[in-house]
Amino acid sequence: MRDGHVLDPYVRATPLIRLVDAAELLATELISNSVRHTKGPAALRVRWSAGVLRIGAWDADPEPPEPSGKLSRLVGVGAEEGRGLALVRACADLWGWQPLARGGNRGKYVGCDLVAA
Repeated sequence: MRDGHVLDPYVRATPLIRLVDAAELLATELISNSVRHTKGPAALRVRWSAGVLRIGAWDADPEPPEPSGKLSRLVGVGAEEGRGLALVRACADLWGWQPLARGGNRGKYVGCDLVAA
């Protein structure tokens, strides 16, 4: 499988085929943020249920994600960082985060939804 196209077979098997590019972008941004901005393990979770593709990343850092500015303000900026959550906000139907604690381990889940029209 090509890098950046991990979700292709999964998404192409659902009614969300028209959203495959958005799903790839969102999954890449979410897991990239988890790996880049935290220390420790991270994981990507994808779930299809009731017409909604839910994409999320878990990481071991309980701190909330850094808020990003509006995407329109970030376009054209020379930096290659800082646009991740703005892209998620702009492309997803719904997004958010929640702190997690299980078995003494702490972390967070940052996720978004793509809704089938």
